[in-house]
Amino acid sequence: MARSTMEVAFLGTQMTQVDDTKYAKVFYGDEPDGKTEHGLSIIGMAIAEDAADEVFAAGAQFAPLELVRITFDVARGGQNKGKNLALHIEAVHPKGQATRGAADPSSEARKLAAQQQGKPTGAQPDAAKA
Repeated sequence: MARSTMEVAFLGTQMTQVDDTKYAKVFYGDEPDGKTEHGLSIIGMAIAEDAADEVFAAGAQFAPLELVRITFDVARGGQNKGKNLALHIEAVHPKGQATRGAADPSSEARKLAAQQQGKPTGAQPDAAKA
């Protein structure tokens, strides 16, 4: 089993309990394919059962579109496909930590999403790029 991390725009967490089993997911936005999706591609990832309470509760501290880092295991699924299971979620720029030129982490995520889509963010161009 492999372990990986990714930085994405946070959308939400969800948990449902049926009998003694918890079903939990984290939802995030990714770059759209430009053919069948525009804006953000909305993706859901199952949360590992032993991490469900922790990851679900952590979702309450993030603003929509805030840039988060998700740590996940890639387990072998059916038909030789990988099955991603979220283990941990954290802010890329924790509150109280200075972000370079960003008013807040959610605006940073919006800028990142706009850059991925090639749309202007309304911000002034970076002096280093000009």
